Amino acid sequence: MTGTIETPRGSIITTAGGKAKLEWNTNFVPKWHLKYSNAQKFVDSEVLRHSEPYIPMQTGMLIKSGILGTTIGSGKVSWIAPYARRQYYHGRQPGTSAFGALRGQLWFVRMKATWGSAIIAGAKKLIGKS
Repeated sequence: MTGTIETPRGSIITTAGGKAKLEWNTNFVPKWHLKYSNAQKFVDSEVLRHSEPYIPMQTGMLIKSGILGTTIGSGKVSWIAPYARRQYYHGRQPGTSAFGALRGQLWFVRMKATWGSAIIAGAKKLIGKS
């Protein structure tokens, strides 16, 4: 039985003798790696940008610690101020800050509820999926 199974990553070809041969598509990794890398950079930067209005603020250092603690494209956004964890879980309730009604604890969860779908849609657009 002969046949071919084709995917974007390559193909498997079987011969009449029953042997299978795997042929990799050499263009797959460079093409898709760049698309996914750009999408991850987009997601990381959008998380930082959209989180800013939700982060508690007194001096602005907590916001800046997110910029310093994040390598855009790594897939990990971190606020690295020593007090970030305490503020995230035990800070002021939203609406009690003089610096903005959105600012308060659990800023990522609240930002994601509002902006998560738009961020995902933007990333999908970058990789070519609508």
